[in-house]
Amino acid sequence: MARSTHPVPTLPILLVDDEDHVLDVTRMTLCSKGISNIITLNDSQKVISLLNVEKQPVSLILLDLMMPNVSGTDLLPEIVSAFPQLPVIIMTALYDVEAAVACMKNGAFDYLIKPVEESRLLSAVNKALRIDAMAGEIASLKKKLLSDTLEHPEVFSGIISCSSRIKRLFSYVEVVAHSPEPVLITGETGVGKDLFAQAIHKASGLKGDFISVNIAGLDDVMFTDTLFGHSRGAFTGASVHREGLIAKAAGGTLFLDEIGDLGEASQIKLLRLIHHGEYYPVGSDTLRKVATHIVVATNHDLQERVAAGQFRRDLYYRLCAHQIHIPPLRDRPEDILLLLNHFLREASQAFGSEMPVLDPEIPLRLSTCHFPGNVRELRSIAFDVVARWKHGLVSMEAFPCLQSGSPSRCSDLPAPVRDANMLISMFGRFPTISEMEEFMIAEALKLTGNNQTGAAALLDISRPTLNKRLHRDDFKE
Repeated sequence: MARSTHPVPTLPILLVDDEDHVLDVTRMTLCSKGISNIITLNDSQKVISLLNVEKQPVSLILLDLMMPNVSGTDLLPEIVSAFPQLPVIIMTALYDVEAAVACMKNGAFDYLIKPVEESRLLSAVNKALRIDAMAGEIASLKKKLLSDTLEHPEVFSGIISCSSRIKRLFSYVEVVAHSPEPVLITGETGVGKDLFAQAIHKASGLKGDFISVNIAGLDDVMFTDTLFGHSRGAFTGASVHREGLIAKAAGGTLFLDEIGDLGEASQIKLLRLIHHGEYYPVGSDTLRKVATHIVVATNHDLQERVAAGQFRRDLYYRLCAHQIHIPPLRDRPEDILLLLNHFLREASQAFGSEMPVLDPEIPLRLSTCHFPGNVRELRSIAFDVVARWKHGLVSMEAFPCLQSGSPSRCSDLPAPVRDANMLISMFGRFPTISEMEEFMIAEALKLTGNNQTGAAALLDISRPTLNKRLHRDDFKE
């Protein structure tokens, strides 16, 4: 796993047993694996009252079956009835198949025979915590999607968008940011995968640093040394010990960009890091452990790479526990004008100049562009426009993507497919003529600052005709 060898629960684990030495041994076993958030009870009569005080203040219960006063057999159905989402693992010295079957029927998550082997205990606890965390994520995501609100909108301030598709991704990020599992971010070049990785780190609340590594161009030797570091004398020129970037990301987030370019030998090392939370620095035989959240990104189709034998299948399934796909800019044309104005302002501040005024037709024409470089391409265009601008209106000649033969032009696509896709992405379905008319009038007014004469000129209709259509009963601004 990414953050630690075993998931660390936000809420404590409750151990219930009438034998104190069993409580001590179980607690020490869990603590040795980094799970120290534990409550112990040797009086079974206090269990229900403890749970009711804070309305289930624990993430998991390890419950002895045979206890005086109130037995685990009696407690189990009561706990399951009152707290159906709370996993309960039975621990008992009684080896009885019928009792085990009865417990599972009554809602027990697992049934362990004392003395419990350490690996068996940790496996059961690990599985229960993962399922509990997944259930919490699903419930939280459902709540966010239904409410359409963000707990920390400031986390996404660096991502400029008014797209409903991007806003839904924000809600998903707030949920998965707290998961110990890796996050895979996919999308074309230039869509902002690095910005989403930073947002995940901010939303996670992790105290450690955000460390970014671009995998592209790194062979196995460079990858291993960059990520894991080396000990003094590990190779010629290694005169001092060097901490790798994974150590700098301890308690924080490690972002591996262009993960699809990772070599086979490096993939094995990364898999070990994710699965066990451990690694060897170059030239050292001392195993190092680290707790960090791993976020990866790629513009490749990893499933195709797996099928071609270029990417390990087991690593792929570990990385895609949570997946975020960022749609290309051409699929969210409503963001183009917003981003263009943002980048023009940014460029104007950088160059110390006024913000240029564009030909009113430019934003409409840009919405038909393909933008293979996505947001990054639009930013470069905006900076170039400001750098070249001296005075007057900026004409379409200043935008290479609007020139004939440009690979960015949406007109390179088959016209019926281009137009239909663009309309569906804007309206959520194929619009009616009336809806298109309302949209064009509203956009023309927006582009001209509500100047009806200018809007009528853009629409190639007379001012009285525009005024008449604006005052129709069925027109909605």
